[in-house]
Amino acid sequence: MRLRGLYAITPDETDSSRLEQSVRTLFGAAARHCAALQYRNKSASEAVRLEQARLLAALARASGVPFIVNDDVRLAIAIDADGVHLGRDDGDLGGARAALRGKLLGVSCYDSIAAARRAVAAGADYVAFGSVFPSATKPGAVRAPLGLFEEAKVLAVPLVAIGGITPQNAAEVLRAGADALAVISALFDAPDVGARAQEFGRLLANQTGATA
Repeated sequence: MRLRGLYAITPDETDSSRLEQSVRTLFGAAARHCAALQYRNKSASEAVRLEQARLLAALARASGVPFIVNDDVRLAIAIDADGVHLGRDDGDLGGARAALRGKLLGVSCYDSIAAARRAVAAGADYVAFGSVFPSATKPGAVRAPLGLFEEAKVLAVPLVAIGGITPQNAAEVLRAGADALAVISALFDAPDVGARAQEFGRLLANQTGATA
């Protein structure tokens, strides 16, 4: 599985039109640098989540970007998403793997290499570590040392870094061994989402030797 680049995660946005425009801008500026788009909304109602997920799934599909749903296997199946990302309190990994045959399964492993090993054994296609830096989205999140990425290379799955990642510190995370950068605030709270996406794209291209 190839999962390299910008792993964009949506903010808690109840205005579907605003969210749609932000994602359109992201894809218009840097779709080819996007490893995936994850739909995450902790504040919206079930009906709004369904509406938004369907809308963003169509945008992602048209742009050739894998679409991942956060925490909700049933929603992912309902909209035929490309996969699901689960945390430690989001249900049984084995059950999710069985329900998502042919789909991607990502797992948050926080600061634990042991949790990452268990996730891969249960069928995870990629694992995420974080928060690698202080995070405005989750200010109380456990901190994950960058050395985890080198240690986790033996798992032979893509490694995603999350938490407080900005254009100023992203290169450090990539050098540590992360394959993808999961970003929420530094992307979607930027004054110009497209310009910020291109900034991340240039940084990623410089690290991989690709053309920006």
